[in-house]
Amino acid sequence: MDDFLISPFVEFAFMRRALVGCLALSLGATPMGVFLTLRRMSLTGDAMSHAILPGAALGYLTAGLSLEAMTIGGVLAGFTVAMLSGLVARTTVAQEDSSLAAFYLISLAGGVLLISMRGSNVDLLHILFGTVLALNDAALYLIATISSVTLIGLAILYRPLVMECLDPGFLRSVSSLSPVAHYGFLALVVLNLVGGFHALGTLMAVGIMILPAAAARFWSRDVMGLLAVSTLGALLSSYGGLLLSYHASLPSGPAIILTAGTFYIVSLALGTDGVLRTRIRSQRHFQA
Repeated sequence: MDDFLISPFVEFAFMRRALVGCLALSLGATPMGVFLTLRRMSLTGDAMSHAILPGAALGYLTAGLSLEAMTIGGVLAGFTVAMLSGLVARTTVAQEDSSLAAFYLISLAGGVLLISMRGSNVDLLHILFGTVLALNDAALYLIATISSVTLIGLAILYRPLVMECLDPGFLRSVSSLSPVAHYGFLALVVLNLVGGFHALGTLMAVGIMILPAAAARFWSRDVMGLLAVSTLGALLSSYGGLLLSYHASLPSGPAIILTAGTFYIVSLALGTDGVLRTRIRSQRHFQA
């Protein structure tokens, strides 16, 4: 049993690097997913993960597999889409979700076009699906730095973020921190998506952010509980997904996200607020 669970990480340095990178992502990105789900912005995270594609593509085409160029490009593209969608929503009749959808679709199409014109299918797959088993020291330092910044930012913005999730109108009426919390939160989301992009690609990065957070809703009803359960679920999904990819010879990124998806399905069925327990409580209520 030890050979199955531990030996891949003992024998191979690339497996240890992948595990460390995914664990750092779980600590930073998954709490972002909790607040995205509480604010009913889960699909916003998905849109933002696609929005960083053209910036990452420009960085790649300009400097090759340069961590700095791809990171700066992805951050700038993500911030640009977030700011433009917010500006349009506040100055026109368009809602923020529709403006975000419009800008992310334009951004996604532009990124794919850039790679198709000057890159190759291998380049496209690398950017879309990531290379978690090829993380180097620089990528690990970047992901760890983003996770550290995220945890510090959450500690600072925790109270206004919770208030904004419950009643954004009340927060705006009693405090000037509403725009700081909103845009600070979006900045942290973009940073974590860029960090996740280096490991899981633009298509999969949002998975480690949203799936454990969505699953946690079936186990806890308070914010601290949601943060704890979702982070634990992300950690276990990362570990289990890497084991699955190693022993079954599967792509690592999709294996990690599918493991997180399995955690969501199990939580949906067996969680304290899942389907089965909710049905049992309903039957007992009617019998009483």
